[in-house]
Amino acid sequence: MARYTGPKTKIARKFGEPIFGDDKSFEKKKYPPGQHGNARRRGKKSEYALQLAEKQKAKYTYGILERQFRRMFEQANRRKGVTGEILLQLCEGRLDNIVYRLGLAPTRSGARQLVSHKHIVVNGDIVNIPSYQVDVNDVVGVREKSKSLISIQNSLENAREVHEWLSWNAEKMEGTIVAVPERQQIPENINTQLIVELYSK
Repeated sequence: MARYTGPKTKIARKFGEPIFGDDKSFEKKKYPPGQHGNARRRGKKSEYALQLAEKQKAKYTYGILERQFRRMFEQANRRKGVTGEILLQLCEGRLDNIVYRLGLAPTRSGARQLVSHKHIVVNGDIVNIPSYQVDVNDVVGVREKSKSLISIQNSLENAREVHEWLSWNAEKMEGTIVAVPERQQIPENINTQLIVELYSK
């Protein structure tokens, strides 16, 4: 299963924000990586460079590689509505992202691992594909045998509040997708217009 496994703090520093979640190393060095650090002169970025950086940030944030991301863009482009917003909605609809949003894992990579190791069920059936697209009214929960996992328990204790477009049943340890998230309900700082412009060239 293809995924990015390189240094995460370096990537976060490149974009100037902790895109992989809380990062103590990033907090110490919020400037871009490189031998000269903050002192390095950086000229004005070209339009293409800005568009490419935004696409890379979105891919790293959601843990998606290029071929899959391009397919998602093409899928979004075929649908009626704002292409950039639909692209983000498709990213949010991934099973690993839903598991992360429900608070079952502290990071998306942790959520991806839970899915891959068959700890997650969708509508009662085990699904071990992180990129699986979850629909409205689908119920995502923890497999019965996995409910006692310490990692899940700890994550739920430290979880922030569940998003408006999701509902959480603590007793059953399952969440329901109530609606497709609107752009303002997605907290990620991603300028989708730049991504659309890049792929539309």
